[in-house]
Amino acid sequence: MTDSAPVDGQPAASTPVPPAVPKPPAVPVAPEVPGAPLPPAAVEDAPEGPPARLWDRMREDPQYAPEHLALEAVRRLGPEAARWVARARAERPDAQVEELAEQAVRRFVNRARLSGAVSGAAGLPGAVIDVGVLAWTQARMVLHVAAAHGIDPTHPDRATDLLVLQKVHKVAETARLALGVAAGRERAGALFGSGGQAALGKVMIRLGVRLAQMAGVRAAKRIFAKVIPGAAIILGTWANSSATKDLAERSRQLYRSMGPAGGVPRPR
Repeated sequence: MTDSAPVDGQPAASTPVPPAVPKPPAVPVAPEVPGAPLPPAAVEDAPEGPPARLWDRMREDPQYAPEHLALEAVRRLGPEAARWVARARAERPDAQVEELAEQAVRRFVNRARLSGAVSGAAGLPGAVIDVGVLAWTQARMVLHVAAAHGIDPTHPDRATDLLVLQKVHKVAETARLALGVAAGRERAGALFGSGGQAALGKVMIRLGVRLAQMAGVRAAKRIFAKVIPGAAIILGTWANSSATKDLAERSRQLYRSMGPAGGVPRPR
């Protein structure tokens, strides 16, 4: 179960911006044959994009949106990646690490390619949805690559890995500090509620730029500068695919160097 609102495959209507980030539609996947065994690369349980509660948290605290997304990704997607690799190895005990990693990369690069083409929301909300879904898909891929290499995808250090690999922070130490701040703000928000908020448009722009930075969309400023009321903005699928492939290569290099259980220290 997730706390995302069901969308029933219908695109979001092009209406005035509501006081919340619209929920992204599910990324289409190939139907499964009833009763057929799942392939080793299959994934399960997790939402295709950031869940509703995470969207709310990021909207209320856009400056730390990447950190909130990384923390939630490890909580939600880490267990999924662990189940996937356990099942894959049970079905194919002779499967090589690089083969499993490649299966994960192919699957999530394809999902990233689709994620920029299915949003029905227009203008700034649509752009924010696209980069949010892309960043979530990329985090999912990284955690599956970690699991394929024998690295625990549920360990809190994976949130640090995500922020460094996705170039939100240059080194692990600053990523850890930012994660600590985000976690503290998350707890404070749960206890006391969110405080006052700037105009929604400014918040959405800050959120979109931060998520675009995490997703590797280098033309973020140009994309958001082009957003005008009523204009439909959908990230090009080539940009999604290219950014995700680059991230996949960095992830494989990192987890290959760390070895099983993360015994080799990661570079600072």
